[in-house]
Amino acid sequence: MAEPFLGTWKLVSSENFEDYMKELGVDFAARNIAGLVKLTVSISVDGKTMTIRTESSFQNAKISFKLEEEFDETTADNRKVKSTVTLENGSMIQVQKWMGKETTIKRKIVGEQNGSGM
Repeated sequence: MAEPFLGTWKLVSSENFEDYMKELGVDFAARNIAGLVKLTVSISVDGKTMTIRTESSFQNAKISFKLEEEFDETTADNRKVKSTVTLENGSMIQVQKWMGKETTIKRKIVGEQNGSGM
């Protein structure tokens, strides 16, 4: 089921990202830099373990997990969260929970499935 997501993708849009960062308390300067950064996202699988690598000129991040199983994650802004990733209706949904709060990240392939957009 995860096969359509495997490969290297260029992030083409992030809806409400500025408001999201503001709500998390990310300072103005960091929000401006993050808004300009162009991300490359690589998704791979080894057995039942998926890995998402996010790379940019500003910062790199990597998470490894099994679908539908909760795992510990340290986010790019240094939050310690419990995350769960599922596949639903053609989207990869990641839910992060910490200190009574919750965030949902939805990854969706847009256009041709050749690594052109996410």
